[in-house]
This record gives sequence, structure tokens and C-alpha cells, in this order.
Amino acid sequence: MLKIGNIEMKNQVVLAPMAGVCNPAFRLIAKEFGTGLVCAEMVSGKAIVHGNQRTREMLFVDEREKPLSLQIWGGDRESLVEAARIVDKETNADIIDINMGCPVPKVTKCDAGARWLLDPNKIYEMVSAVVEAVEKPVTVKMRIGWDNEHIYVVENALAVERAGGSAVSVHGRTREQLYTGTADWSHIKNVKDAVSIPVIGNGDVSSPEDARRMLDETGCDGVMIGRAALGNPWMLYRTIQYLSSGQLPPDPNAEEKIRVAVLHMDRLIALKNETVAVREMRKHLAWYLKGLKGSARIKDVIMEGTKRDEMVGILENFVEQLKMEGNLESEPVIAGNAS
Repeated sequence: MLKIGNIEMKNQVVLAPMAGVCNPAFRLIAKEFGTGLVCAEMVSGKAIVHGNQRTREMLFVDEREKPLSLQIWGGDRESLVEAARIVDKETNADIIDINMGCPVPKVTKCDAGARWLLDPNKIYEMVSAVVEAVEKPVTVKMRIGWDNEHIYVVENALAVERAGGSAVSVHGRTREQLYTGTADWSHIKNVKDAVSIPVIGNGDVSSPEDARRMLDETGCDGVMIGRAALGNPWMLYRTIQYLSSGQLPPDPNAEEKIRVAVLHMDRLIALKNETVAVREMRKHLAWYLKGLKGSARIKDVIMEGTKRDEMVGILENFVEQLKMEGNLESEPVIAGNAS
């Protein structure tokens, strides 16, 4: 099993820290579907230190989500260390993760995120400063390099280990690739061969079979799933089942997908007000509906929705129509205890 510092997970499956997605509403569903470790979306270290209200709300951890990793980013050593101290002392997160993979200019121009990939010495300096300041295990999520000419992933991972980091997650793309092209898993294997701390592989895990192949090809200790779980927590559940038993549970039917989508929306409303939550939920509903027969006809309607009951009515009518047309596949696959 995957173990980071003194935190032991029940399996090798990790939910990636996706910005704008991994709030407590979705993380709790991922946990109920069996995910070993869930990661919160990245939070600015400076915003934590300045006491920004919205940022402080992003540090909330529901006890049912644990074990949980909370990710921070920043290019300024003093504020990053202070932010880590706040997360260490004032939240019930289990692990503090430092972002070294975010490719967006607003982060890299602050000498943060993927910018560190160019300088193993800076990585050592920053990670060791955070490790010395906190009691919780410190991990790093990184990409393989800045671009194809600057791939220092092994040196960077060794710097994390030397600095006292408890684990490293490696996304098999460069910063230049963003989310295009193909993830190169060979670099994940190189890191696993070079360090003794746990290595979590990330990138192009789109099916349970991909997860099995990544573990077999790289020897990594855990598999991080990101975009494949959008609107599809069953991907997490099915991967866990496949890795543990070799059995592949069926995909959920439309009724099950809509049930969990409404649960997701209701939890989001409980966290935020209805107007904000419903607007944010539009993209999630489009993901939940992806691949369902006839869903194109209601996606445009959903993108205009502003009220919870209105959204639920549209979704329930969609399911009823599928039943009438005989397009509701099989029995629902009830995973976890999401309720």
C-alpha cells in the first residue's frame, strides 16, 4: 500500500489536485468511491498568509475526506514557509504538498510552480525550509521538466528527497506541453529507480487498465488520476477494484450518474450559495453527462440554468426520457457509500 511519512492509504489510487474542481464537495465523493488519498486544489501561500477569506475557506477539510493532501504554491520562501506553518497548525490536512508543476503564466512568472523545474538547488532550498518548519509530511508534485531541452526530473526528485520530502508525484509532461501530447512515463520510472521515497505517477491514466500498466511499467507506488475523474468518480472506484482484484466493474448507467451529479451539486450549494454553486456546477454536469445517449440536447439548457430545482428537473426529465426510449442501460452500479 501507499504510505507517505506516517500516513498510510488503503490503496494506491490518488485524486489529483485540480484547480476549480477539488473542493470538499467533489473530494468527499471521491473518498466515498474508495480513493486512497484525495488532494485539495492548490492554494496561494501569500493569500494564506494575508488571511484572505476565500483562501482560508479553501483550507477547510471535512474529517470524512481524510487522509487528505493540501497543496500550496509560491515563489517567495518566507511566505511559503509561513503558509506551510498555518496549514500544519491550523488545518486537519494530513499532508502538505508543494506545487512544482503548474504551467500557467500567472504562477510561473512569480517564480513558482513549474518554474522551479529549472533549478534543483532552489527546490532543495525551498523544500528543506518547509520541512524544517512543519510536523506534517511534505510532498512535491512536479512535471518532468520545463521543456524537452530542460528535463531535470531525476535531479529535482533527488533534491526533494535530500531536503526531507516524504514523497514525490511526477506528471509525465513538460511545462511546455501543458496538457497536450503524450505523457512520457519513462521519466517516472527513472525517478522511481533513483529515489527511495514513494513516487506517485501521473499523466494519461484514462482507464483502470492504464493505471495497471503505469504501475507495471514504472514501478511507482501510487497512481494519480486527474482529468479522467471529471464527472466520473466511477473511474476511481473501477480502478481500485481492478488493481485489487483484476475485475472490472461495469460503467454506471444514466440514472446513477445523475444521482451522484445531484449529490455533488447539493454539497456544493451547502459550501457556497446557490447562485455560485449552480453556476460552478454547469461544467461538472457537462462532464457527468458526457457519453450518455441524447445528452447533447440538454447540455445547452443546463448552461443557462441558475436554480438548483431547475437543474434537477432538467436532469430527471432526461433520465425519464431515456427510460421511455429504452436507452437506460442496465442496473446502476452503486459504488462506495455516496449518499
